[in-house]
Amino acid sequence: MFLRVSRRLLSTDAKLLKFTTSRGYMQCQPGPDDDIIVSMSSGVDSSVAALMYSQKYRNVRGIFMANWSSSADGNVGSGCNRDDGSKGQNSSCTIDKDWHEVQATCNQLGIPCERVSFEKEYWMDVFEPMLKMYERGLTPNPDVGCNKYVKFGAMIAHLEKYYKSKIKNDKKWWLVTGHYCRVLKHIETGENHMFRAAYRPKDQSYYLSQVPESVLDRILLPIGHYTKPEVRKIANDHGLVTSQKPDSQGLCFVSPQKKFSDFLDEYLEPNPGNIVDREGHIWGMHKGLWHATIGQRCGISLPQGDPKYKGIWLVCGKNISKNELIIAKKSDKHAFERTEVKVRDWNWINKGLNIEKVSRMPDLNCQTRSLQTDYKVAFLGLDGKDNNALLFKLDKPVFGVAPGQNMVLYQGNRVLGCGTIC
Repeated sequence: MFLRVSRRLLSTDAKLLKFTTSRGYMQCQPGPDDDIIVSMSSGVDSSVAALMYSQKYRNVRGIFMANWSSSADGNVGSGCNRDDGSKGQNSSCTIDKDWHEVQATCNQLGIPCERVSFEKEYWMDVFEPMLKMYERGLTPNPDVGCNKYVKFGAMIAHLEKYYKSKIKNDKKWWLVTGHYCRVLKHIETGENHMFRAAYRPKDQSYYLSQVPESVLDRILLPIGHYTKPEVRKIANDHGLVTSQKPDSQGLCFVSPQKKFSDFLDEYLEPNPGNIVDREGHIWGMHKGLWHATIGQRCGISLPQGDPKYKGIWLVCGKNISKNELIIAKKSDKHAFERTEVKVRDWNWINKGLNIEKVSRMPDLNCQTRSLQTDYKVAFLGLDGKDNNALLFKLDKPVFGVAPGQNMVLYQGNRVLGCGTIC
């Protein structure tokens, strides 16, 4: 259902859109008659993205995704992370509240808006696989799957179906989101390449690294060319209803009053096991391997009067076969630092890439988690013991690498591919 409005309340400023490009690249621009659909979340970033295009183009509309039922849990919010990277603030951050705020923003901008539901897709393609990985002792990242299967998967499929059903196959359309990331067209090859955001403190390319290449020529990411303070200023200068809305933290489907491990307990059967140090001494019990990840405080007290055990103890590993959490002192670098990382289920973001070609590229770097300082890749190749895995050798040790998380490979700031850390 579309909600339509007939007037704009803001002054026009068609010069809002700016783009930071690299040599040999260009930013794709919609034609004057193209349809522009803005994925809106009620956050300030997607609101500003809608403002930018609504003031320059005439065929702009908003679309809001409901990806999680508020009846699924009494303390949940509105599903996966919002389109612009902000997250549910508290248990009152429900689908309906977000939807009302999106409606208010679209009314202010003078554009229609639509509400769609991808709850089934989110549950089957994101949430259930996440649970299975946690049950296996891994640490998944549901945001990566949400972007691949829902925000740029189910959403694109929904829009494609809409234009086919309306006999608008020749109509050019674009999907705009508020992510801090960039997609630029390589002039020589015509390929669309993904880049880190111009503003690194908010970069979300890590989370977008599995977005299919087939949709890159459909998406526009204007916020990736701005800093967060610039976005805030634009929102304030134009009096957007979301201009003062704070950035929120935490997964939106989990209340901040509830520990994430306790939330998982509602879906996973208890599987208690021992907490041991690297020498095999038992120090306590855990309720399930999903209750901790690598680099997290172990949550038990060791004898601080003994110099051998004095200090901060963190989880350094998991013995899946024995169902054990392994802990070590934070100062024990050998327990937490790795210079070699094995990665499976590798996906190149552009079809022209392969291991032979990429391994010879200069300026290769990687991240094992979002917003991490990038690590230079000293060697990249097939793992000698597992031809289904890639082996990364880094120029310096990285702390707290967690199996199940994504490894994302870059050349400079260009995203090349990603896979799951073993």
